[in-house]
Parts: sequence; structure tokens; C-alpha cells
Amino acid sequence: MKMVTQSRYGGPDVLEIREVPRPAPRENEVLVRVEAFSVTLADCAFRKADPFLVRFFAGLLRPKNLVLGDDIGGVVEAVGSAVTHLKVGDAVCGSVGANLGGAADYVCLGEHEAIVRRPAALDAGQAAGLSYGFLTAMPFIRDEGQVKPGDKVLINGAASSVGYVAVQLARHFGAEVTAVCSGRHEALVRSLGADHVIDRTVRDFTTARGAYDVIFDAVGKSSFGRCAAALKPGGIYLTTVPSLAIVWHMLTRRKPGKRGRLATTGLRPVADKLRDMQAMAELVEAGALRAVVDRRFALAQVAEAHRHVETERKAGDVVVEMGA
Repeated sequence: MKMVTQSRYGGPDVLEIREVPRPAPRENEVLVRVEAFSVTLADCAFRKADPFLVRFFAGLLRPKNLVLGDDIGGVVEAVGSAVTHLKVGDAVCGSVGANLGGAADYVCLGEHEAIVRRPAALDAGQAAGLSYGFLTAMPFIRDEGQVKPGDKVLINGAASSVGYVAVQLARHFGAEVTAVCSGRHEALVRSLGADHVIDRTVRDFTTARGAYDVIFDAVGKSSFGRCAAALKPGGIYLTTVPSLAIVWHMLTRRKPGKRGRLATTGLRPVADKLRDMQAMAELVEAGALRAVVDRRFALAQVAEAHRHVETERKAGDVVVEMGA
């Protein structure tokens, strides 16, 4: 089988496609034939170890995980003897987990890992992309931000893989949503439920004063320091991107008031991810959540897919389709 791997940190050219033996599932595992996997800014960050803090998770001098890929869509090809809740032929989607390995023709996963039957409304590529965005956005919007009806929520990077899901979730929880994105993506984010749109090329959202209960920076392009004045008293700034500044703020903050938070959503317990994958499937089936795919690439174009993601001009998800 083919898999995408890297032996050193660097640009997209460090990615290699290698032939390796197909794995066999253990008694409590399923073998998934991967049809598509997502490529995200997080994948790019782990590929090049930028920001530097990534090295503390992924390997200080060289990558610990030589096979890339987290969120996948595929079909169950084989099951172990103790597996009961999935069967051969099931269309599935979900997260491979912190050890990665989804950028391959086949991957083995425990039956109770973060993998669920794929909603009929999603193809494999849509499911792979949406899995990543949902597993990142939901913990921020529901748990860290505790978004509730009537809250005023701003999503920076609202057309990104995480941002477009966050817009839908904030709206689902009853918030008044302001989306920050390029003007060319205004129609998209409005169709997803944004009440207001700020064109980032025209207006700086951080000049607002006491306007928002929650500011969620889905792309890590701002900071707590810049955004604090735009928060209401007791408001919270959330970011997906680790920095020394946000870590220092979290470690040293002692007084109540405006807060800044970073959450490492990819490192959550598998049981929590599984519950969220089940919630994602329910929302899709209820018509409350939809996927947005920007571009699809073939496996041979995986480096090009990484380059496209790094332009930061996409709207929605970028996926690689194994059989394309």
C-alpha cells in the first residue's frame, strides 16, 4: 500500500509517498481503506515544526510520527474477532489520533476510537474535512467559550477549515455571530449562519470596544493583547495556535476578568473525541451542519495540497483522495 511520510521537518518537498506492507487488524481493531484524508494548517505546522512549540509534541529534532494524516473518510475493509459495532463495508469517518497515520491506503483503528459511521449526506472527502474542523471547533465553542443563546461571538478566520464549522456551531447554540474573513468569502459565511461579516482587508475587528462575549481566532492571526479591549467584561479570547504569549497569560493570570485560552483539542481523550464524532453525525443528519470543500487533490499531488493550504486563501477544507 502507499503512504505519505517524512523523515525531517521542512517544506512540502519533504513529503514522500512510499510503498509499505498493508497492516492487519488486531482482535479489537478495524482495518479502514482510506478514501480521503484532510490537509490542514495543523498538518503543515507539524510537517515544518512551526511554531517551534510543535516540536515539544512532535519531536524535538525530527518527526516522531513518520506517517502523516489525522482525519479520514473511508470504508471498513476487515474487522478483528472481538469487534462488534462496526462491520465490513461500513462507510466511516473520524480521527486517527495523535499518532497520525491516516495519509495511507489503509489504517488500523480500535473499534472504540474516534470513528463513526459516515452520514449519508457526506462523501469521504467531505467527511474527512468536516471531522477535523468539528473536532477542533466544538471543544472551543461549547466547552471553552461556553457559548449560549444571546452571546455575541466573533470568529476570526471564518472561512477556514475550523472557522466555517465554528460559525455553524455558534449559530446552532443561539449566538449572534460576527464572521471575519476576506470579502470574497462573505456569501459563504452568511449562508452558514453569520449575522455580520467583517472584511479583514478593510476593517480591523480589534478596534471594537466591549463588543463580544467570545472571540475565537480559528487561524491564530491575532493575540489576547490585541483583542482584549474588544471583549465584554468577563469575555474570553480563544486561539487554536500555541504561542509563548498565550501560554504565559494562562500560567500567570490570577484575577477574574477577561481571559485568554489555548486548547490542545487534538490531545483530548479518545472517548471525548468519539462523543463529538457522534454529535457531528447527528448534526449533519439533522441538517444543522454541512461540509464545505475548497479543493480536492490526488495522492500524487499531496505536496501541492500542502502548498495550497499554506496560501491561506482557501474557503473550507482541502482533501486528498487516495483513488483519484
